[in-house]
Amino acid sequence: MQEILSMTYYWLKAGHLIFVIFWMAGLFMLPRFFVYHQEAPTGSDEAARWVEREKRLLRIILTPSLVLVWLLGLALVVTTGAHTQGWFHAKLLLVLALSGYHGWMSAYAKKLARGDYALSGRKLRLLNEVPGAAAALIVVLAVIKPF
Repeated sequence: MQEILSMTYYWLKAGHLIFVIFWMAGLFMLPRFFVYHQEAPTGSDEAARWVEREKRLLRIILTPSLVLVWLLGLALVVTTGAHTQGWFHAKLLLVLALSGYHGWMSAYAKKLARGDYALSGRKLRLLNEVPGAAAALIVVLAVIKPF
């Protein structure tokens, strides 16, 4: 029985990491798409293509990956009992923030589709750094388990 639980843990962990990679790739791509979208002439065919690309990225990669990261991550928490450890609470807070960032970007994609360009290209380029910083902190917490 212990062997089956042990193997389940490794499969859950592998799946979790795979979908974290997919999710992070999408989180890096979407703000860059927004920059290119905003640089396209308003109402042009090119702008319409960026709207479609943004929708596809969210629908096909980002949102399914987010859901699977959460499901597999919660299964890992149940399997390992990590919820009792301080490093996990800090990691959870960062993942919640990153999930909120995902939701904000999803809403911003809808704004752009309506022609509402609320942020400058420079601000979008800076926002592109958010997932990288969060990922670095999350990896340190999960691997080093400092507290």
